[in-house]
Amino acid sequence: MYIEKINSPQDVKALNTEEMKQLAQEMRTVLIKKLSIHGGHFGPNLGMAEAIIALHYVFNSPVDKFVFDVSHQSYCHKILTGRKDAFIFEDKYDDVSGYANPDESEHDFFNIGHTSTSVSLASGLAKARDLNGGKENVIAVIGDGSLSGGEALEGLDYAGEFDGNFIIVVNDNDMSIAENHGGLYKNLKLLRDTDGKAECNLFKAMGLDYVFVKDGNDIE
Repeated sequence: MYIEKINSPQDVKALNTEEMKQLAQEMRTVLIKKLSIHGGHFGPNLGMAEAIIALHYVFNSPVDKFVFDVSHQSYCHKILTGRKDAFIFEDKYDDVSGYANPDESEHDFFNIGHTSTSVSLASGLAKARDLNGGKENVIAVIGDGSLSGGEALEGLDYAGEFDGNFIIVVNDNDMSIAENHGGLYKNLKLLRDTDGKAECNLFKAMGLDYVFVKDGNDIE
């Protein structure tokens, strides 16, 4: 198994594409087992396995900083940052929190469970970095279900005029705890249906650069 050999993001960088695909399946297997026994949130993690592997392959955590929305979508991130045993071995299930936790790891930056927070929190890290003359990347990860929250919209509003290196990854899988409703979701559907080419684009209207990726879990 590849998952047993992952002790830090540096180990991810040593894998080839096929090995990363296998790692993603192994991560899903241990997550389903743990969450079936112990409880927790399946969807935000099962739907982002390859994407989180790819992010850790490209970026250099903890120098580059990831901020996960709701933060119970950070389980795959935890597996890749030295905490895999808490997902593999049943007697260690309680060794990690169900949320991102700075007391657990230098790869976590906030201990928070509420939704719609990652863009605002990450924008604060980006602003602080620029004030301190830093060069690292800051990446906010947020799902479509959280995107309509007031704090998320406030974060996007700020990001639209922030003149610095700040990346927002929107996992728009048309899934949420409850069914999504509203004008924002009409635009997200339009962007999905047009491969991001629709003239009406919420993100561009906010002043953000926009890149559409049809299959976010395609590692290549």
